Amino acid sequence: MMTRSQQGRTNRLTRPSIAIAAAVAVTAGVVAAAPDAKTAQAGPKLSLIAASTSVTLDSWKEDPGVYLDLGTYLTSEKGAFELKVTRKSYKDPVVARQIIRNGKKTQTKTLPAGLVKDFAGLPGFVTVGLTDAAGKSVLKKTEAFCPNNASGRVRPDAPANSKYPQSCPVNPFTLGSVWGVENGWAANTYAGYYSEPVQLAAGKYTAKISVTKKYRDLFGIANKPQTVKVVVRERSWEENEGVSTSAAPPSAKSAAKAGHNAHAGHGSAAPSGHAGHGAAAPAPSTHDAHNAPNAHAAHNAHAAPARTDAPAAATTGAGATYNVGHGPYPPAPPALPWALKKQAAGKGAFGAQGFSAARVGDRAGQTDGSRQAPGAQPNAKRPTGKASVPDVPKPDLRSLPAYGITVSDGYQDVPGKDYLAFSANVWNAGPAKLVVDGFRSPGKKLMDAYQYFYDAKGKQVGYTPTGTMEWDPRPGHEHWHFTDFASYRLLKADKKETVRSGKEAFCLANTDAVDYTVKNANWHPGNTDLSTACGQENSISVREVLDVGSGDTYTQDLPGQSFDITGLPNGTYYIQVLANPENRLKETDHKNNSALRKVVLGGKKGARTVKVPAHQLVDAN
Repeated sequence: MMTRSQQGRTNRLTRPSIAIAAAVAVTAGVVAAAPDAKTAQAGPKLSLIAASTSVTLDSWKEDPGVYLDLGTYLTSEKGAFELKVTRKSYKDPVVARQIIRNGKKTQTKTLPAGLVKDFAGLPGFVTVGLTDAAGKSVLKKTEAFCPNNASGRVRPDAPANSKYPQSCPVNPFTLGSVWGVENGWAANTYAGYYSEPVQLAAGKYTAKISVTKKYRDLFGIANKPQTVKVVVRERSWEENEGVSTSAAPPSAKSAAKAGHNAHAGHGSAAPSGHAGHGAAAPAPSTHDAHNAPNAHAAHNAHAAPARTDAPAAATTGAGATYNVGHGPYPPAPPALPWALKKQAAGKGAFGAQGFSAARVGDRAGQTDGSRQAPGAQPNAKRPTGKASVPDVPKPDLRSLPAYGITVSDGYQDVPGKDYLAFSANVWNAGPAKLVVDGFRSPGKKLMDAYQYFYDAKGKQVGYTPTGTMEWDPRPGHEHWHFTDFASYRLLKADKKETVRSGKEAFCLANTDAVDYTVKNANWHPGNTDLSTACGQENSISVREVLDVGSGDTYTQDLPGQSFDITGLPNGTYYIQVLANPENRLKETDHKNNSALRKVVLGGKKGARTVKVPAHQLVDAN
């Protein structure tokens, strides 16, 4: 998740095809599958299906290229398709294991080493080939697959809700993730943000989509390619007669409306911390810039500028998902789920009018990632009685190494200065969630903050005062910040402090799924939508929560938040992210609150540079 405002889509997460061994490693104590996976495959029955035999795709003049959401899905029957993806530390590679449940019996099958290298999905999962009306091949590419992508039921007796998260995390310092397709459900194979647009002239095509052989063999998927007729039409968001501009890709609309101003690509849909500096704020769920009225309101973004809507036609249902971070990498958005396509009215499931009756938003039996999780409600009254810290499970706050590191000028705010901007994340490793309530006495500017503690049954059994909450009135913020949650410092090579960020107050929200494999991790947390999680100016009380397994990303982009390096000599420094700096919050372990990231400053005043060495095996700046 890094700030790369001038590199645009070329820096989106790539998923190269990986050659893998034919053998499947199986964890100790589990019997390996028979050599002929097609006849003796352990696990659920997976199938590739097409929701429709034809689709219409748009090529936008303001955002050239066609996004190949062809409406193909992977279904899972006779059990859920589940993968647990982890790494022991940043020194260790990512390991993916399939979890196979048969009644009370559970098997674990380890996927081939090197097949999965990050947490964004299965690389090279499907092959897409296109031929034109004359039968000439015009395209062949592979696509990655996130099992948590847009999904819905394929039969009425399937579970009403999927237990799996709604997207795959892309924070470079993710530690653990769970991917899955619920039994009787289907997940869209379209890679969303991580699929580069292709250049196709307006016209008719035939697409052939198939699961690549390595995955067919690995999971026992039948070799049954799907064929879809494709119509490509050229469109412009400026079309006003008879066609709503809401169908235009958000990236095109926001870039064009902004006139590509701000700073070299800041109005694009690039997955960068500056991507919104000239774009309209995408949705209320963006952290700290959910109502940013102008380019510099987005500078105040709590990593929000990166959260532009997906560069796809609005009719796909694509949009910002929740719980995957407001940092500079946007999440892979969902396409319109199978359940909605089945409900679509009009001319065919994919017809131009076919989406008019399809309602986006989570409900029973269908998820599409557009859910705006409601904010948790505070207690009706401030706590009374003697404060106590009972012997019950507590949160464990940990810091991730800084990322999204770049050098910027002072923009129009403080010209002539050099700043080191970065993204930072503090997450909760559990086993208990962090719950902080703020209560305001009438007429007072600050709220009194209290941390709550709960027993194993969820009953509140104690509380303790833990500082204050303050209202941040700046455009793009406009919510209550809990003070002293984290501190950011730039250390010299000898690890002594040289610069401290002015940012220490935060609105807590579950922006990133950092490790969903820890004990008590909540795969569907609330408090993900900043418009509901952090209160209003006239709020008398507010509750802010950091759930188990989730973290909160802030991008330090503004002068006063980023580090002023104008007068610093070139050389080696460390960015320190420090959670709970005053130890006001009660937690399981205070010794793991600090994380360091090495940086090397160079260049001259007005043209400073930064090099970011790999952090162990994580080579992401």
